[in-house]
Amino acid sequence: MSMESVAWSSMHQMMTAQDEKRPFSRATLRRILGFAQPHRRRLILFLVVSVATAALAVATPVLAGRVVDAIVQGSDANVVVRLALLIAAIAVMEAALGLYNRFLSSSIGESLILDLRTAVFDHVQKMPIAFFTRTRTGALVSRLNNDVIGAQRAFSNTLSGVVANVVTLTLTLVVMLGISWQITVLSLVLLPVFVLPARRIGRKMAGLQREAANLNSSMSTQMTERFSAPGATLVKLFGRPADESTQFEVRALRVRDIGVRTAMTQSAFVTALTLVSALALALVYGLGGWFALRGSLEAGSVVSLALLLTRLYAPLTSLASARVDVMSALVSFERVFEVLDLEPLIAEPANPRPMPEGPLSVEFDRVRFAYPSADKVSLASLEEVSTLDSRGGVEVLHEVSFRAEPGQMIALVGSSGAGKSTIAQLVPRLYDSDSGSVRLGGVDVRDLTADSIRRSVGMVTQDGHLFHESVRANLLLARPTATEEELWDVLGRARLTELIDSLPDGLDTVVGERGYRLSGGERQRLTIARLLLAHPRVVILDEATAHLDSTSEAAVQAALGEALTGRTSVVIAHRLSTIRAADAILVVEAGRVVERGTHTELLAAGGRYEELYRTQFADAETKAVAR
Repeated sequence: MSMESVAWSSMHQMMTAQDEKRPFSRATLRRILGFAQPHRRRLILFLVVSVATAALAVATPVLAGRVVDAIVQGSDANVVVRLALLIAAIAVMEAALGLYNRFLSSSIGESLILDLRTAVFDHVQKMPIAFFTRTRTGALVSRLNNDVIGAQRAFSNTLSGVVANVVTLTLTLVVMLGISWQITVLSLVLLPVFVLPARRIGRKMAGLQREAANLNSSMSTQMTERFSAPGATLVKLFGRPADESTQFEVRALRVRDIGVRTAMTQSAFVTALTLVSALALALVYGLGGWFALRGSLEAGSVVSLALLLTRLYAPLTSLASARVDVMSALVSFERVFEVLDLEPLIAEPANPRPMPEGPLSVEFDRVRFAYPSADKVSLASLEEVSTLDSRGGVEVLHEVSFRAEPGQMIALVGSSGAGKSTIAQLVPRLYDSDSGSVRLGGVDVRDLTADSIRRSVGMVTQDGHLFHESVRANLLLARPTATEEELWDVLGRARLTELIDSLPDGLDTVVGERGYRLSGGERQRLTIARLLLAHPRVVILDEATAHLDSTSEAAVQAALGEALTGRTSVVIAHRLSTIRAADAILVVEAGRVVERGTHTELLAAGGRYEELYRTQFADAETKAVAR
């Protein structure tokens, strides 16, 4: 490796490492070893090969010196040929070991990435909905990408680098001191001139790199939000494209300026250190040549010392930043472990009970519930705030009790924020109640497996969320084994056959981000078709028609009729037709059930329901009659 290459390598290490001052954590190291345990055989082999490669790297300069000595001394040509062949053989071995070492490094590193990513992904899927409502998606994705890759470098780069550099440095010093201790000591005098500027300028460059990374992250966030269909619509509606462009340009200009400054600083640094390397080589050749002319040193030894010089400076420079590299890797591991240490609030039962067969009842028995505080479900770093929101833990449901018999429909009505959606989310166990019991078929949901609940309970929310995939993929999310006939059957029952036939690729048409290529009513009917395909025994509807026009609502209501037939259902009512069809209506206010009964009974009682009917539902009824 040339001195210029060493300079560039040193600069890169100093810029990319995180100069953390925190001490080593034994607990973190134990957990790291736990992840490394399945790969221990390959790790040992990797270290052995690294040591062998380092030893071969030192042998070549020594043999090159012997070739020069053989030539100067007029030795037999066979001696020179044999030495040349040995150098060639060592070069071939070094190349082969280097390739094998790279295979081991990438194999271990990629396997570790797989283990860490899978562990984080699986763990995050177990987190409650509150975790996702608080966490910034980009910050979470960064843990799966940047931090996992940073942790992987501890094995594939840092570990091998430290071992190989220690071996190379030791062997090089031993050989150089054996050849000429005077020249070796004088060569080391120039080391501070090489290392100290690298650390100082490296930290400065790291600051610029972090600023550029933050600016690029801001630009990425701006593009992600503004280039989505809802974001682009919002910008156009408020007429702010010029302002958005200006904001983006300011950041881009700063990134450009940092890029120019970084390039010039790097070039100046490398040029200076290349000059230092030239001075070091001049010292070796000058002093070594003087010793050689006086007869106290062989000419070949001078050549060996010059070639060994880079073998000395390269590992010394790398080891100078090894602590920073190690701490950077530890920081990445700690950030990954930070996510893994978040305890999921919903735990699978140790001894699950089977879901009862046949139609299911839904029962709330004196249920109390408070949304968890931020410290129980989130991290400040994932929310990108300095301190977590201290609010939370305030009870929002108070002693809620009701029962929906198998096949019955229960409608929930009340003011916005009264707790209706919270009640709906407790049935499929998106959250657990703090006290009381939520039961399906007489069994507490905490005693049922998540899989049995998902097979038995279907839910349609008002946003009708779809993935940026095909119609087929969005449907098969409910039941991956469904046949083509079953897909078309549920589409027909959801009044979507004509629409899907008209799409360019039919069932394989991609619906766009959040299903944005479809209308609101079409999206909602597709989510209902997905629910029909799942064939649940309990259906939860959370204002499924709240934001639809009258035409879309009629189609969705027809699809909902199919979804609710013969099933137990809990419906957060928005339309009068839903309320009238309910077997019982619960009026929810401030987290309490304040009234219950049929539509006729509650109107006659003249309470809160009668007030809601006059203000919220009567106008809808008048408009329906007018149509």
